Amino acid sequence: MRIAIIPARGGSKRIPGKNIREFCGKPMIAWSINAALQSRCFDDVIVSTDDDDIASVASKYGASVPFMRPPELSDDYTPTLPVLRHAILEIERQTDRPVKTGCCIYATAPFVTSAILREGMDILLADHNLDFAFGVTSYPYPIQRALAINAEKHIKMLYPEHELSRSQDLPELYHDAGQFYWFRRKGVLDCLSVFSACSAPVILPREQVQDIDTEEDWRCAELVHKLIK
Repeated sequence: MRIAIIPARGGSKRIPGKNIREFCGKPMIAWSINAALQSRCFDDVIVSTDDDDIASVASKYGASVPFMRPPELSDDYTPTLPVLRHAILEIERQTDRPVKTGCCIYATAPFVTSAILREGMDILLADHNLDFAFGVTSYPYPIQRALAINAEKHIKMLYPEHELSRSQDLPELYHDAGQFYWFRRKGVLDCLSVFSACSAPVILPREQVQDIDTEEDWRCAELVHKLIK
C-alpha cells in the first residue's frame, strides 16, 4: 500500500488558520491534496490533523481523514516523523494492509506538483538502498561566503578562509525545500534521519520553493504562485 500523509495541525501561531486560509483562490491545504490526487501515485491521500475545521476542508477537497491526531502529537514541538509513524500504524490497523512506501506532503506546499511527486517516487523506487527522497533547492548565493553580525554590530565572515574565493569556484550547496518527503516504511518506523546517505534529492527550481511562516512570506508566495500559474 502506498499512501500520502499530509500533516496539518491546528493552532498556528504566526499565521492563524494557515492550513485552511485561502491562498490564490483555494484553502492552502487544497493545493497539496490536489497535487497528491492528480499524481495518481497513492492508494489513499490522508490528512493527519487534530482540528475539526481542517478535517472538514480536507474531506471537501478529496482527502481521507480516517482518524484524529492525538493531543500528544499535536503541540508546537512535535517533529514530523512521530506523526508519520502514528499515521502509518493507524492506517495499517484500520485496513489490515501494510504501508510499504508513502509520501509526507506538507499542508503549506502550494508549489508542489503532481509531476514532482511522481519524480520523487521514481527516484525512491529505483534504489532499494534509499529510505527517503525529498525536495531540495540550491542556495542563491554561496553560503561559504556568509556573513554574521556580532554583538557589537560588526561584520564577521563565518568562513574566513573563503574571503577571497570566487563564487564560481565554490561547490553549489542545497537546502531542504520543506515540501515533501518520500519514504519507505522502515525509515519512518525506525525514526532514521532524513538527512543521511540513505536519502536522495529531488532538485527543484528556486522559484518553486518558498517558506511560508510569516505574513511577508505569504504575500511573496502568492505573487510567485500567480506568476507561475
